[in-house]
Order: sequence, then C-alpha cells, then structure tokens
Amino acid sequence: MKNTALTETHIALGAKMVPFAGFNMPVQYEGVTAEHETVRQAVGVFDVSHMGEFLVEGEHALDLIQKVSSNDASKLTIGKAQYSCMPNDDGGIVDDLIIYKIKEETYLLVVNASNIEKDWNWIQSKNSVGATMRDLSDDYSLLAIQGPKAIEAMQSLTSHDLADIKFYNFIVGDFAGIEHVIISATGYTGSGGFEIYCKNSEVKEIWDKVFEAGAGFGIKPIGLAARDTLRLEMGYCLYGNDIDDTTSPIEAGLGWITKFTKDFTNSEALKSQKEHGVTRKLIAFELDQRGIPRHGYDIVDGNGNKIGQVTSGTMSPSLGIGIGLGYVSSIFSEINSKINIQIRKNAIPATVVKLPFYKK
Repeated sequence: MKNTALTETHIALGAKMVPFAGFNMPVQYEGVTAEHETVRQAVGVFDVSHMGEFLVEGEHALDLIQKVSSNDASKLTIGKAQYSCMPNDDGGIVDDLIIYKIKEETYLLVVNASNIEKDWNWIQSKNSVGATMRDLSDDYSLLAIQGPKAIEAMQSLTSHDLADIKFYNFIVGDFAGIEHVIISATGYTGSGGFEIYCKNSEVKEIWDKVFEAGAGFGIKPIGLAARDTLRLEMGYCLYGNDIDDTTSPIEAGLGWITKFTKDFTNSEALKSQKEHGVTRKLIAFELDQRGIPRHGYDIVDGNGNKIGQVTSGTMSPSLGIGIGLGYVSSIFSEINSKINIQIRKNAIPATVVKLPFYKK
C-alpha cells in the first residue's frame, strides 16, 4: 500500500486507516455524522493526495484532450476547470476527471486514484498527435478544504481574494507561505470551498497552517466515509459505483458533459444514444420507510420483479432518510415514479426524486 505525505499525521490524529485505491487512507476520525455536519456547517479538510495528476503539454495538447474527453475543452480559458469523462470504445467510461487549463498549451488532468495507471495507458494509446505527457501523481499532494466557512477561515493564508474565485475557476498563487500553489474552487461536497494542489514536500506545512488559521471556525479533519455521504447527498457520481467501463455517460445522466460539437472516442455511438434514448438510466431515490439502501441491492417493481440495482446508498446525515442512486429500466426513471429497494427479505418502497438530495 502507498502512503500519502500526511499518513503519519492522520495516525497521530487518531484516524481509522483503511486501504483505499491502493493507499493507506483515513476513513474517519471522530465519526461519519459529526464529520459530515462539520463540512455542511463549518469547514473540514480532506487529504485526497491519492488522486492522480497528469500534465499534458505542447501544441497538440488540446487535440489529445479533445479526442479522449467527452466535454469540449476548447471552451476552457486559463484559470478555468471543467468536469468531463473519458469514454471507452465500447460505450462505457474509462474514468471521470477534471481538466484545468494552466496556461496556453498546458493542461492538468486530475483523475481517480484507482484508475491512475489505466488512465495513463489509455490516454497514451490515443496520443498519436505527439502531445507531451507527464505523470505528476507521486510528487503532488491535494487537500480539499470544504464548507461554508472555508473562504473566511482561509483568507488570512493568501494575498488573493478567495471570494473572487468562482466555482470551477482557479488561480496559481501564494498560500500558507508557499508560492505557486493551485487554489481551485472545486470540490466534491456541495458545500463550497477549495482544493489545494502542492508538492509533497510542502503539504505538511500547509496542513498545519490551515488548521491554525481555521481554529476559530471549527475546522476539523474529515475522512473518506464522510466524503462519500457528502457527495451522495449531491448526487455526484462515484467511479466504480455509479459509473464504470460498462455505463455510458448518457445512461448516467452525464449528457451535460457530453458535447457533440466535436469528434471524440465513441462519439457517434453516444450521439445515437442521446438521439434515440437508452434502455436504462441512473436515477436518484429516497426511501419512503426506514431502511438503508446499499450498493448492490436489487431494485424491484410492485410485483417483486428486478428492474435494476442500487449503485450507491446511505442514510443521509442531513436528511435523516435512506437515499441512493441506481440504474433502472428507463420506464421507471421518471421523477415521482414508485419503486422498491430489496433490503434482505423486505421490499422497501421508494420514490424517484430529482437531484440533489441536499438542498442548501
């Protein structure tokens, strides 16, 4: 197992450590619900340094990115980021990712930890245009500072006005006494905040200063378990659960990041799906009775016939009810449709709802 540069820090803080995507990661510190509430109400810090970072450079960098990604990266200007996915040749998704335009002809691709090697090989295999690629994953750390008090808590650490950084925009500037840090108004929680990219040698100093600056704002370290409940309340897809090599972006409700203004991997087949419809769709549901839906549970109709499967599920800390995502036959995907989640021997009634579950 790999460690992040902060592994010893997490252990010293009493974190429960678990293997995750090949890394030794903190799953929780004081408990999922308390950590979840910290991010919803104040500010929390995640070590997500296990994520992968690829630099794509050169005059053909954009050509390569356009070929492998579903969104239209030509719309990016310096200082902007874009959520996208990489379709495979068979109608599924290699990975979802965020693309940052650092400067002209220089892009940073941030990919999921479990897919670093797979993604690297995939992009390389499509690089017939001669773009320069560098894998920075082992050299860089990533902190997610999330919550409604993040701007106020972190402002003393930088000369830049954090309130001026709009959602999915970023700057490269000073932070916690370190120069050339990426401060990005992105995140996976739906509660606002920033992601900080820095070198491994710098992250401990930044971590310490972040907690010092946030002390008066209730700042706490947050583990991966709360990261999962937070993202699920927003309906954000998790690779390996809600999207994978067998799910198309159209089925997954990611048509909004699938732009047919250009040619990209498998774009013709995906365009046909968008025009003619799909036989299954990813839906969001809330349980009508008490229960906790889990990944892999069957979704059934009123007669007990299987119509789909839960891909993500939890007891929502913010709402106090069972919520989940899952694929169902398209005829059951309309908002307010009634479905049932098979929890052991019981078919628990549920209702298809519009995302996000958590509305600020």
